[in-house]
Amino acid sequence: MSSVPRRERILIVDDDPGIAEVVQLLLKGEGFATEHCGTIRAATRQVAVAEPDLVIMDLKLPDGVGIDAISSLRSIQRELPIILMTSYSSIESAVAALRAGAVDYIIKPFDNTDFVHAVERALNERRISRENALLKKSLRSLYGVRQMIGESAGIRRVQSLMRKVALSDASVLIAGESGTGKELVALGLHYTSPRADGPFVPINCAAIPSELMESELFGHAKGAFTGAVERSEGLIREAHGGTLFLDEVSELALPLQVKLLRVLQDRLVRPVGGRQVHSVDVRFVAATNRDLQQAMQTGAFRKDIFYRLNVISIEVPPLRERGDDVKLLAAHFIEQHARKLGKPVRRMDRDFEHFLMRYHWPGNVRELENLIECAVILADSGTLDAGTLAEVAPRTEPAPALLAAGAEPLSVEEYIRSVVERFQGTRGESELARLLGIGRKAIWMRRKQWGLQRERKPEI
Repeated sequence: MSSVPRRERILIVDDDPGIAEVVQLLLKGEGFATEHCGTIRAATRQVAVAEPDLVIMDLKLPDGVGIDAISSLRSIQRELPIILMTSYSSIESAVAALRAGAVDYIIKPFDNTDFVHAVERALNERRISRENALLKKSLRSLYGVRQMIGESAGIRRVQSLMRKVALSDASVLIAGESGTGKELVALGLHYTSPRADGPFVPINCAAIPSELMESELFGHAKGAFTGAVERSEGLIREAHGGTLFLDEVSELALPLQVKLLRVLQDRLVRPVGGRQVHSVDVRFVAATNRDLQQAMQTGAFRKDIFYRLNVISIEVPPLRERGDDVKLLAAHFIEQHARKLGKPVRRMDRDFEHFLMRYHWPGNVRELENLIECAVILADSGTLDAGTLAEVAPRTEPAPALLAAGAEPLSVEEYIRSVVERFQGTRGESELARLLGIGRKAIWMRRKQWGLQRERKPEI
């Protein structure tokens, strides 16, 4: 028995003083704070005033039946767990109690250990429920439409569509290059919608072998195939009341597209090897980085499922078309990763920013975040500068692109020349070599070739 004080407060509602005293002594011995009353009316008052963490209530009380009181107590405190006790056990009353919302049903006289376990189980479930509520509130704040970083016209169009679409249950198809943030759009739709308290269930259609995908989506009955040692509900049923996010939906095999179409049409799911059909309440959001119109023409994607998924279409622009959003996102990632790593990095200098704005970002926002995280890790000061950039800047073609809309990409040679010309007279070969990720000799030779020589040849 524990004598360590606990924070939870328990209200005992029983008109038998002897039983109430036994329960209070038992719970106090476990460190709980307890209160006692003998009627439903008094319990209603206590719940409103004291806000207990758990109510343990007798089934039969002088002014009513405990089962009937559950809904009225819950109207005062929504998530309040209630355990019912009775000396008159029957299957019917136990079932009625649980259907009414009681978390447990205890028969008197009871075993002390079993009783304490029932109390701790009820309190633990309440604790988990509260933590889930806080987590969902945090997720709504984190992934809501307002939290999408960017002020470009393209991202504002996405935000505007999300606000309108989130309130409906219409299926949404999100298109865009890899790394643009399609899953963030899906999360934003979910956590801004009336389904925010329900589950958000993502599945990458390209990451799971086609022979396993059917079971993952639709579930399976026990013994449906080798290895199916127990039944599985599947991800569609897991998403009941919430959102199922089908990422890279273009990779879904044609036979599975046919089966998914039925769910989209009828909201009915039949597990693999099962006979029973289950009704589901799910909002479907899909994403693709491929041209589904072209996939339909080649027969790789069915037209009927395309039109079911593409009730509303959201196109996420690539990072290279988002202008100053690059700086806003970079600043956000610097703050985020500096805090996580405990480093004093706060800003980026002009050279670093200049590179970010001119680079073409083939990996989009994901590539930018990876680069910033790496830069923060390697930074020797509070500023990301040319020295840091030399460590993390991409070395692969194609070369950085001009920021201006519609501008042609620079070749590698053109980009090197633009940097050398810009810093002519202010930077030596060593600094430019670090900035551009090439050797000092290469810088000197190019300066000579372009008529931009410094006064003396460096020692090499």
